[in-house]
Amino acid sequence: MAQKVLLDVDPGTDDALLLAMLLEADDWDVVGLTTVAGNTTVEKTTHNALSILEFLDRTDVPVARGAHRPLVDEHENAEWVHGPDGIRGDLPEPTAEPVDAEASDFLLETAREYGDDLTVAAVGPLTNVAVALARDPTFADRIGDLYFMGGAALTSGNATPAAEFNALADPIAADRVVQDADPKMVGLGVTEPAIIPEETVESWRAAAEPLATVGEWCNYPDKLMHDGGYSVPDAVVGAHMVGDVLEFEDLPLAVDTSHGPSRGATIADTRDEAENRETPNAAVATDVDVEAFRAVVADLVESL
Repeated sequence: MAQKVLLDVDPGTDDALLLAMLLEADDWDVVGLTTVAGNTTVEKTTHNALSILEFLDRTDVPVARGAHRPLVDEHENAEWVHGPDGIRGDLPEPTAEPVDAEASDFLLETAREYGDDLTVAAVGPLTNVAVALARDPTFADRIGDLYFMGGAALTSGNATPAAEFNALADPIAADRVVQDADPKMVGLGVTEPAIIPEETVESWRAAAEPLATVGEWCNYPDKLMHDGGYSVPDAVVGAHMVGDVLEFEDLPLAVDTSHGPSRGATIADTRDEAENRETPNAAVATDVDVEAFRAVVADLVESL
């Protein structure tokens, strides 16, 4: 029986790739999406989620709209990366509407329905998950794994020298999740090396649909290319769920919620002197098999 997964997303081009991958994966059943303000506004991320499902002929997957801003401060988007509407490619207008439930309600309802058969993969700012935890502190105990894509515990940040975008977008929510949910963190230290080569993306763009649009999702501006390819961080989470491409280490982890230059930094205690560490509260991805990652992505995308 396929494992149930709920995706908390802010589409976002790499969110779209993650969704396409898991909808195609035989071992995973996408039981819903929750949306959050991140790469663009929650109005656009919700519209984009519905449009992606329309494009992939999966309008049966429910979508719940979530937080329009972080717990504290105002929303700052990343449309300069993902485009003015938050996603590239020619997607259809959605025919479906979001469900009536708000995202945290939907997270809690789905956790009650599936229990530890449910995996939650949160690949945007962690606002929705933090609200669910505030409303029901047992939320994380009810489910199986909780992944989040974010943070830069093993490298420098991409939004600031210290912070990755998702963690900086709502550091208070991120810290709540880290402290209370025993999450699996997939940060920039493993997502940055896991690029899709330019020639692969170009071959998709030149193909028939749906590959052509998937190729457009991955076709970031040239200034965002890494080593002749495109970084698609959210897809690394999906590739691991399908193909076990990451290595993890249990570590003490914290998120800086101050208003100084390190705001949003995810700090893992990697010191060798284990006796000086706090008790580990997160599994932090420390290494990625890049070739295995690329193989999983290609296998799923090219079978759409």
